[in-house]
Amino acid sequence: MQLTSLKKGQKARVKSVKTNGVVKQRLMQMGIVPGETIAVEKVAPLGSPIDVLVKGYHLSLRKDEASCVEVEVI
Repeated sequence: MQLTSLKKGQKARVKSVKTNGVVKQRLMQMGIVPGETIAVEKVAPLGSPIDVLVKGYHLSLRKDEASCVEVEVI
């Protein structure tokens, strides 16, 4: 399941990042790595951006970036 399919308040564990190059490197540098717990805090009315809580800080992701993150609901 993709990160974009989670609803506000749901928690999940990152399984993988399904992209290459700069976007994958950037996401992983921000803490979105396999095994990390991620929680959806807010979702904009049109679905972009998505505010998530990862490693104790808030991170705002575009919908296309969030769709690259494979997760499993906890």
